[in-house]
Amino acid sequence: MTQSVVVQVGQCGNQVGCRFWDLALREHAHVNKRGLYDEALSSFFRNVDSRKSSSGACCVGGRIQRLKARAVLIDMEEGVVNGILQGPLREVFDSTQLLTDVSGSGNNWAVGHLTYGSAYRESIVNTLRKTAEHCDCLQCFFLIHSMGGGTGSGLGTRVLSLLEEEFSDVCRIVTTMYPSAEDDVITSPYNSVLAMRELTEHADCVLPVENQSLVDIVNKISLMSHGAKPGCVLKKDCTVTSGHGSLSPTEKPFDAMNNIVANLLLNITSSARFEGSLNMDLNEIAMNLVPFPRLHYLVPSLTPLYTLADVNIPTRRLDQMFSDAFSKDHQLIRADPKHSLYLACALMVRGNVQVSDLRRNIERLRPSLPFVSWNQEGWKTGLCSVPPVGHSHSLLALANNTCVKPTFMELRERFTKLYRKKAHLHHYLHVDGMEQSIFSEALSSLDALIDEYHQLDATKARITPDAPRLSIAR
Repeated sequence: MTQSVVVQVGQCGNQVGCRFWDLALREHAHVNKRGLYDEALSSFFRNVDSRKSSSGACCVGGRIQRLKARAVLIDMEEGVVNGILQGPLREVFDSTQLLTDVSGSGNNWAVGHLTYGSAYRESIVNTLRKTAEHCDCLQCFFLIHSMGGGTGSGLGTRVLSLLEEEFSDVCRIVTTMYPSAEDDVITSPYNSVLAMRELTEHADCVLPVENQSLVDIVNKISLMSHGAKPGCVLKKDCTVTSGHGSLSPTEKPFDAMNNIVANLLLNITSSARFEGSLNMDLNEIAMNLVPFPRLHYLVPSLTPLYTLADVNIPTRRLDQMFSDAFSKDHQLIRADPKHSLYLACALMVRGNVQVSDLRRNIERLRPSLPFVSWNQEGWKTGLCSVPPVGHSHSLLALANNTCVKPTFMELRERFTKLYRKKAHLHHYLHVDGMEQSIFSEALSSLDALIDEYHQLDATKARITPDAPRLSIAR
């Protein structure tokens, strides 16, 4: 059995990470009725008995003593991490897994990446090593951070480069929250473009999530919960991952949005945590979905996003669930992949779904999904037998699709508006080690990335339908 480590950086990264651990514990409690520390739990949790000497680690198969998350929590402000340590999840972490400061990064990528990145480099590496040493077979690092602020964008991407330096053979999957155009951090375009260069160079896969897309989804669910759609009454707090875990019933403003991202992580890790007839190895995601090293941005879509309160109303049919996953309403960035070009696509299904169901729906959807000519069969599928709590089945689609290009172009436009006037630039250039050339190099990197997607898009017009397959006479 392999293990993975979650590294959560900054306020947003730690809030999303907190929801993930809460909901992961709820899932395992729902499945693990005997209270035994099994292989499923060992993938993301250690079992520690404080009465034992050394690390107190317990072997798989014994009784659960005290579960500790395989996680590293980093923030240059103490507020969120202190809140976690005072909350219901306080027993899941210990002080050796935490790295905090008090002053924050002031919404400045350079402070996070260069100042704190240098000051805490040794501490970060030591903490990562100690966490990795508790793993028998470390397979993947999941990094969670945001792009708009200073710590998430700056220190988060510094941690990413350290992971590549220290654990070059271990897969690095990054879940990244992109700010909306109405973001209240004026310097977020700078932070995001500077961070984009690091993500493009050092990550194996990036799962981009847009704040605005999450807001749109939550608002849509809220409308439905107030009866906007006749016949569909939704449960209160009905985003697929909301509440019902060990967290306080008092919801914070961003909890519904964080819940959706936490559910994305639950689904992508499900095959590593539970058994299935067609489990997908985490390393297979990058191997099958990333044909070119820089084009590793995988657009996530999730279904279902809500549950129905009236048990007499049927949940979404299985085939409808597959259709939903390819509609723009279920994408976690504002994009419509059907009108762009697919390089590859993964379908990660949970619940009582058969391989024949997967194949039937892929064949049904294929004609409407434009794939690059050299990878018409670019599908990767996974089946995990354990559904999310409260659902019969769920689907996570990860699409390597050129539809990310408009998001990157919009980000470049917002960056250029500031950079053309050299607005707020002095705040960055005052930081030791920060030079203006770093800005221009980051912009050039983004230009090159957009151009690579543009060249692929240009081939879409030349795509011809598959030739009819020969039938073998019987």
